[in-house]
Amino acid sequence: MDAIEKAIRNAFEKGNAEDRAFRERVYRSAFAALDRALQANPGVTVEVAIKRRKAVQAKITEIESEFLPAVPGIGQPTDGDAAAPAVKQPADSEADAEAEAETDAGADAEPAPPPDVVVDAPAKLPASDAPRSRVLPVVPDIMPDAVFPGVPEIDMSSPPSTGDGDAEVMPDRDDRRVRGPRLPLTAIFLGVTLLAAVGIGLYFAAQTGVFKSAAELDTAPPQTAPTVEDDDFTPPGDTASPLGSGDVERDWVNVFSPSDPTLVSAPSDAKAEVMQDDSGSFLRIRSGASGSAISFDVGQGVLEKLAGKHATFDIIARSEEGKETQISVDCNFGELGDCGRKRYAVGHERNEYLFDVRFPDKPPGAAGTIAINSDFDKQGKSVDIYEIRVSIVP
Repeated sequence: MDAIEKAIRNAFEKGNAEDRAFRERVYRSAFAALDRALQANPGVTVEVAIKRRKAVQAKITEIESEFLPAVPGIGQPTDGDAAAPAVKQPADSEADAEAEAETDAGADAEPAPPPDVVVDAPAKLPASDAPRSRVLPVVPDIMPDAVFPGVPEIDMSSPPSTGDGDAEVMPDRDDRRVRGPRLPLTAIFLGVTLLAAVGIGLYFAAQTGVFKSAAELDTAPPQTAPTVEDDDFTPPGDTASPLGSGDVERDWVNVFSPSDPTLVSAPSDAKAEVMQDDSGSFLRIRSGASGSAISFDVGQGVLEKLAGKHATFDIIARSEEGKETQISVDCNFGELGDCGRKRYAVGHERNEYLFDVRFPDKPPGAAGTIAINSDFDKQGKSVDIYEIRVSIVP
């Protein structure tokens, strides 16, 4: 007994199987269960769905034949008997009717139930005592979501056996029926492009500081009074700046120029020589093997102007061609303290190297010095000094 027959007969046991109305409700419930099972499996093709419905229809026809009495053969009505109206089997839809017609037309040896059947007409035997036959009923179709009160639930989720290899559920080749309509490629491309543009815009906005507060944008180093106890301190804001950027709205005071080399002091193992090329005049300094620095005088009159002020020193320099170097800068301003130790990476391009000092408000007492070591790594590299100057920060 296959799954279809077993499900229907189990339902018969829960009611009066001799009641034709009850049997019809069971058959309709079986069809409804089948449709629910097919709808729950979107991979079932139209051909397989039609074949399953035919299998259930054939099995119901076979079961129903057991409950009908023998009647005269079809095509042999007796005199005076009115023929019972034929019961037509409705098609589920135009697509199912066309597919069913094509399937029936291609099946050479497959029997199908007769379209019109006499079910309730009174039976009378002719005088010739013609042979008697049993008539199979036409099973009515159903709506997918029909509910029949009083009829046991029938589980049709397991596929019925049709006796051939077509019972296996194959994926529907029409992707639009299974997955629904797809978005056009143009819409997908525009959406991806828009998202990419938004992402790039947010990235550059974050890089340029659009979302930062004023406090976060202020990256200037904290200003502290100079001290003579921390010679190796290098403020994070001491960096080189493009040449000429310090000239904007500043009143510069000259501390050193190559035209007055008498303000320079070089130890015995160091060298200082005034030179000139297309870039102008400069003092080429080279520290000795001991790492000794070359000193540049800062006049007492200059320091008196800076007392109690916030000042910016500017060293305009470059390295010898093809020999990038690191220089260190130390200051001694007498009673006004120092500037801490600074370190800069100097390339061959002429550039400015700035540092700030906040001077206490008292007399300097004497002149000061700025000492420059041309090669912090002690490899004998030289540095060209074009100018040293200072201005008061407004």
